Amino acid sequence: MSTWDKRFNTDEYVYGENPNAFVKQQAHLFKQGMRVLAIAEGEGRNAVWLAEQGVDVDMWDYSQVGLDKANRLAKRSGVTLHTHLVDLVDADWPEDAYDAIICIYGHFPNHVKKSVVAGVNRALKPGGYFVTEVYSEAQLAYGTGGPKQKELLYTPADFASLMDSFKTIHFFDGTVERHEGALHNGESAVLQYIGQKHH
Repeated sequence: MSTWDKRFNTDEYVYGENPNAFVKQQAHLFKQGMRVLAIAEGEGRNAVWLAEQGVDVDMWDYSQVGLDKANRLAKRSGVTLHTHLVDLVDADWPEDAYDAIICIYGHFPNHVKKSVVAGVNRALKPGGYFVTEVYSEAQLAYGTGGPKQKELLYTPADFASLMDSFKTIHFFDGTVERHEGALHNGESAVLQYIGQKHH
């Protein structure tokens, strides 16, 4: 079993069943009938919430256990997800396919971060939005969730190439309070970014 399969292999939703607070604040971006991709989406809490907004959701994760839990959560909530077992190392990103892509606490080694940024750029339709909240390197001092390896955390530089090619709608580098399941709990150092692909 992979690390993530092990982590998710419990009845409890380890990051909770409610969406990430930052995603929820962006509810106005997600219009009914939009096609949205949630990457590294774990147990599906954000994907299910998006589906409840009337959005058509594709969900990618590396853990089949996580995908199965997402489908169970969706069923309980009366919505449908399109779940796909995807390793972002060699993901096949479709071109101009999505109105929005979300990545909430998707933490990857540097080479994967770069390919994800390129993939997001490719897969968004012109005018589409990329919405992400991730832990910054400053999070190591807080210890309230996220990876312990610096390489898996983010700096503003990780978003530089997107910022060059996208219109930046929102950028935040600082601390927030997060209470999202047992594993994300307390004051947290995050980076938030919303970019719009140019028309």
